[in-house]
Amino acid sequence: MTLARSSSDDPLEWFIYLGVIVVYALGRWFFAWRQARRDGQSHPARAALAEDDSSGTTRRIPYGAASSYRQLFGFFGSGLAVALVASLTHGRLRVTLMWTIIPLLPLALAYLDFRRSREARD
Repeated sequence: MTLARSSSDDPLEWFIYLGVIVVYALGRWFFAWRQARRDGQSHPARAALAEDDSSGTTRRIPYGAASSYRQLFGFFGSGLAVALVASLTHGRLRVTLMWTIIPLLPLALAYLDFRRSREARD
């Protein structure tokens, strides 16, 4: 057990976790904005922000991680991958993984979530 690392009190790991949430939210917004531009809306940024607003509908459109097992396992698997990379790596390896693989996971999940909600609306 001499090679095992203890969990650190480094605030950088918490910023990594918060960064993943921000990347997911920005990716979701970007996909909605791009779809609004393709649809020819006059204000695509407003349309992207109001995408999930249920003021005009009587029932809320179900989507998210619990709507399919594929998305649920995607969220858990991605969360586990981010936690393992953030806690078990350090130095150049951590930086390389954080800038290459880890941003792709929340962006892929944001796209799946966006596509699922778009299919539910149509």
